[in-house]
Amino acid sequence: MKATETQLLDFLNGDKQYVIPIYQRTYSWTLNQCRQLWEDVLRAGREESGSNHFIGSIVYIQDGLFVAGGYQKLLVIDGQQRLTTISLLLAALSVIDTDSDEEFMFSEQQIRDTYLLNKFAKGEERYKLLLTQSDQDTLKSIVDETELPEKASTRVKRNYQFFLERIRSSEVSPNDLYRGIAKLIVVNISLDRNNDSPQLIFESLNSTGLDLSQADLIRNYILMGLEPETQEEIYNKYWFRMEQNFSEQKNGSFDRFVRDYLTLKSRTIPQKSEVYGEFKKYVNSLDKSVEEIVKDVYEHSKYFVKLAFLKEEDLEIRQTIQNINSIDVEVVYPLLLKLYADYDCPQRRLLREDFISILKLIESYVFRRQICAIPANTLGRTFATFSREIDEDNYLKSVEAAFLLQDSPRRFPKDEEFRHGFTIQDIFNLKIRKYLLDKLENCDRKEKVRVEDYTIEHVMPQNENLSEEWKKELGEDWEKIHADYLHTIGNLTLTGYNSELSDRPFKEKQNMEEEGFKNSPLRLNRSLARVEQWNKDAIKSRAESLADIALEIWKPPSMTRQELDGYREKSPEEDKSRSLDLHSENLHGEMMDLFQSLRNRIVNLDPSVKQEIKKIYITYKTTTDFVDVTPQKKSLRLSLNMRFEDIHDPLELCRDIAGKGRWGNIGVMVSLSAPDQLDDVMDLVGQSFALHSEEIA
Repeated sequence: MKATETQLLDFLNGDKQYVIPIYQRTYSWTLNQCRQLWEDVLRAGREESGSNHFIGSIVYIQDGLFVAGGYQKLLVIDGQQRLTTISLLLAALSVIDTDSDEEFMFSEQQIRDTYLLNKFAKGEERYKLLLTQSDQDTLKSIVDETELPEKASTRVKRNYQFFLERIRSSEVSPNDLYRGIAKLIVVNISLDRNNDSPQLIFESLNSTGLDLSQADLIRNYILMGLEPETQEEIYNKYWFRMEQNFSEQKNGSFDRFVRDYLTLKSRTIPQKSEVYGEFKKYVNSLDKSVEEIVKDVYEHSKYFVKLAFLKEEDLEIRQTIQNINSIDVEVVYPLLLKLYADYDCPQRRLLREDFISILKLIESYVFRRQICAIPANTLGRTFATFSREIDEDNYLKSVEAAFLLQDSPRRFPKDEEFRHGFTIQDIFNLKIRKYLLDKLENCDRKEKVRVEDYTIEHVMPQNENLSEEWKKELGEDWEKIHADYLHTIGNLTLTGYNSELSDRPFKEKQNMEEEGFKNSPLRLNRSLARVEQWNKDAIKSRAESLADIALEIWKPPSMTRQELDGYREKSPEEDKSRSLDLHSENLHGEMMDLFQSLRNRIVNLDPSVKQEIKKIYITYKTTTDFVDVTPQKKSLRLSLNMRFEDIHDPLELCRDIAGKGRWGNIGVMVSLSAPDQLDDVMDLVGQSFALHSEEIA
């Protein structure tokens, strides 16, 4: 690597061409950044002193490539934003007509031939700077002073016009502007592909993560080390198509997809800020070509687009996906990606009817849990590891069994629990209230009602200062009834006349000529038309009737006990004594006492911890295995499911066993031979447990 402080204009001068590789993101400087550069240039140009102004580094790969006419091609890996913006400023300066009598230090042709063009080259080699696909045609038109393309790059065009307007509308001396540009200094960093690591240098220059998204870093990591021809082929075939699919969506959606993809592949959820790092670990663990990896990412990205942006063509599948999106549970996407891949593959591992049934089960599972107020902090772990429960030869049944066999914190609420929660829950203050009412209103309807056109109506008014009519309607306990049942499903409906109904007495709400419940076309209002008095019993009765409908909409899995028993594993308590006999040769006396002490400490880490006794070792798992215990004659050998470099081991008790071909989890090994070591060993076990069980935001 060679680093040199250089005046920017000297850097641009000469027989060379700066090429922005296709894997780099597009030009992205905003007007605020252009405005700051403008002010810096003017300040430097107006200062009489010879002091220069530093604007950062430009890093490029110099690998001996030459374009026609002997011009050297330099691949820019950092600094394209500055190079592009300065080029736009120079282009604007070169076309400005001024009435000033001031003698210019430069000429239009001098700027163009020296800093924007290679004067004697032909074709694309004429241009000093070649941007990526979507920006290059616009920059070429600006430099050539020709009409901009129909689909011009928004930011290239806008920033160029900004500089034009500033020069034309301000009392700026072109010489001051030129002097300011001449004072700009960069650190010119030249890399040798054979001896330097462009990727590591690129990461260090962007280590804060502020300038580049996780997806930007991943794209550069994948493509930077390839030969230019291969870069272009893979970029155009896969990555550009992905970017196009995500281009019209909200910022961060591509990063979110990559995170979900990694969760599916690794069955652990990476931190949002660590997606790039985890992607590198995942790629390095594979014995696949770059094209195979990118192709798989691309295929899964198409499924994500169908899910998140409702691009699925099959109407029934799309509507079911829309329902899942309505209950706002993004952590389900790793499982949905798996389902889509199996549904879309040539082998059709998942049939269409079963795909729809599983989607509806997921919808019911998440919705029932929300209605029953079960904490959602286990959902991420549940869906991150759910795919391991799927038997592709018995796809639907294995999914139903997996839902039914979830432990208590992750349970699929049964009908009794769901009915109870549905009738007493504060529905009005749930985010999913409109979704809920939509499903109730449109259940089995062929002609759907647009619930968006209606507002939620409290039959018993929200107003704490109830009228005398309402107090009489509710009875002696009106205050308690108002407090307990106001926001429950029995007291909620839909109306197009919310302001007209307002706090009116029940009979008026029921019988108004146009606005009343008796004349409403909505199914939710049919029972309200028949009620004689709106009181506690009426509210509870209506809630029970709506609960009957809810049980038909949000159904649980349907399996016989015999079918479920085929998927049920014996609990540790059921087979502990028999299974531990497998290890009786080593587990007896003091070693058995030590094992039982260790076991009790491990299973007490969290209710989700399960023990499974294998032939060679005993494993403990939460979202996945986090420690295996292999009994030996004089010690217990613990294998921790984590990387050796990630363990905090100040006492140096651990050994790195990755790739050593041992049984059980691979990564870190520690031995336990005496009770006084338990605290230190459990500190290490706790680190592995936290890695595999922590719910990640």
